[in-house]
This record gives sequence, C-alpha cells and structure tokens, in this order.
Amino acid sequence: MAETMQEGAARHGVDDRTVIDPEFFSGDLFGELGLVEETPERRRPRIALGRYIPGLGLCGTIAIAATWLSEHYGPPAILMALLMGLALNFAALDARTHTGLDLVARLGLRIGIVLIGFQVTAAQIVAIGLVPFLALLGIMAAAFAGGMAGARLSGQSRYAGILAGGATSICGASAALALYGVIGRDRLTQAQFALTLVGIAMASALAMTAYPVLAAQLGFDDRAAGFLIGASVHDVAQAIGGGYSYSDAAGVEATIVKLARVALLAPAVLVVSLWIGQRPQVEEQSLIRRLAPPWFIAGFVALLVINSLIAVPQPLAGSASMTAKALLVLAVTATALRSRTDLIVQLGWRAFMPVLSATLASFLVAVTLTYFVFVG
Repeated sequence: MAETMQEGAARHGVDDRTVIDPEFFSGDLFGELGLVEETPERRRPRIALGRYIPGLGLCGTIAIAATWLSEHYGPPAILMALLMGLALNFAALDARTHTGLDLVARLGLRIGIVLIGFQVTAAQIVAIGLVPFLALLGIMAAAFAGGMAGARLSGQSRYAGILAGGATSICGASAALALYGVIGRDRLTQAQFALTLVGIAMASALAMTAYPVLAAQLGFDDRAAGFLIGASVHDVAQAIGGGYSYSDAAGVEATIVKLARVALLAPAVLVVSLWIGQRPQVEEQSLIRRLAPPWFIAGFVALLVINSLIAVPQPLAGSASMTAKALLVLAVTATALRSRTDLIVQLGWRAFMPVLSATLASFLVAVTLTYFVFVG
C-alpha cells in the first residue's frame, strides 16, 4: 500500500510542519539518495575546492608552457605568459574558469609581492633619492592631468577623468576600485567604470611589452629602465613583470618605485574625496578604515624590515625569490586571460580617451624625467 506523505515524512525524520515537495518522495530509493546527496556538510568541501580547478588548470598549463619557451628560446617567462594569455583568452569565456583565475590574479599576485620584500632593503629605498621621488610625483601628476584633459576633450564628465587619471597614476585597477567607491555610480555609470578597467588592463599589457623594449633602445641602464617602468606602467603585476623582463635588477627597481606609487593610494583617495565631496554611503565608514593600506603592502614592508635588520639565510631568500617569480608568472597569465579584448569593438572610442590620454602623458613625462634624472 502506498504510504501517505505524512507517513513518508515521519519515516524519513522530517517534521510534518516542514513544507515538503511531493516529488521528493516519489520513491524510497530516490528519496534516500536525495537526502544523502543534498547534505550540505558533504557537498560543501567538494564544491569549495572543485570550483578553482578549471581556472587553476588553465592558468597553470599556460604558465608552464611560457616557462618552457623562456628556458629554451630566451624570451622572459612573464612576457611569454602575457602574450600567450592574451592569445588564448577565449578559453576564459567559460565561467567555470573565472573563480580560479581571479584567485591567482589577486591572491597569487599579492603573495608574490609580499615575498619580493626579501629582495629589497631599506637602504635600497633610501638610495632612490629625493630627486627621483620628486620626479615620480611629477609623473603621477602628469597622468592625472592627462586623464582630466582626455575626459574634457571627449565630452565626458570630470569624474571619468578622475577615475582614469587616478587609476593610471597610482596602481591601475586597485586604484580604480578605491576611487569609484568615493565617486559612486550616481556620478559615474558602471559601464564607464567597466570600460576604464578594460582600458587600463589593455594599456598596462601594451606598456609591459613595449616599455622595456623602448628603454633598451634609449640605452637606459637597469636602474633607469626599472624607474621608467615602475613609474609609468599602471597595474602592479604588469609593472613588476615589465621590470623583470628587462633584468632582475630592473625588476627590483620597478617593484620599489611601483610600490611607492601604491603607498600613495591612501592620500590620493583622501584628496579626491575632499575635492568632490563624500557620498553618504562612504561617510558611514571610518576614516582609518577607508585609508588603511592594502595588506600585501603591509606584508611587503614587514619582510623588507626583516631583510634590512637581519641577514636572511640564502636558501630561504632564494626559495622566496623563486616562489615570487612563479606567482607573478601565474598572476600575469590569469590577468591576460581575463582581459576582455572583445569589448573594444562594442564600445565607442571616446570612452577610452581619458585612459589613453593619461597613459600618453604618463609615458612622455616619465621618459623625459628619467632621461634627465638618470642619464643627463
């Protein structure tokens, strides 16, 4: 005899007050399998780990291939990873790869930056000197002014110029996110914000490829090339990658200069918020929380201090260096795979003008000041 729904619920340990799907008890076997398969405690670990595998597998495969090409044919591994990632970014259209790629592009990059702290000392930062630091501030100001000018010439609002100029002058997408939190969607559309991120990613990828070559053609030494790349490439991963594609010494210099720009994110956001006025949603957060530096910058500084105060064992420093380079290769690969090159065809050229003008202004002023500071 077929049992009633209430009897079936009681036999399965379900309270009769619970809303029950009749199809759930269409058969004892299927009902029991459903109870087993839908148990959250059993499913959660598999989902939590499995969702990263497609992206990590795709990114790791390309990174290994890029490293192999670098070891056998000579070009820098990071440069090969960037080019291969851009060429194969159609593979990242599968949404299952996004979680793993985003993990590598964000967490992997930040851990890599922290580990680079073992390669830098306080003496090296002081060695940058007052004049190069002032030159860096001039380059950042030029990038910001270029973004504002591009927005004005293309008929866009000043907020588009602030977003593009600030992101270009400081640290790319991270700065864009911080600045957009102050500007808000009521002042600047999400479409313009997304397009700014795409433009920054494309400009950074191009700069990472072209700037080391241009620095070599101009006859810049490692320090000058590292300063040029670190002072003018937008995103952290591309700036560091471009520096290391020139040489290890240029990579360290580019890292120091780039992180000096990142350290200026907090005062830059504060100045912008005071200039345009805070939104009510942002005002609810404490000032200290809004201006707190990213955790990976704090980690980088911590390891830098340790490396400056004590002699780090060479095996530990060497392992940290190898791990940092591997993570940067993976981060650049993931960033390239996630670059939406197809959006350029869909969106108008005017929306790219603030990023383009900010990039050109940053590069021209950077080349000029680098030449006078380090060569002339």
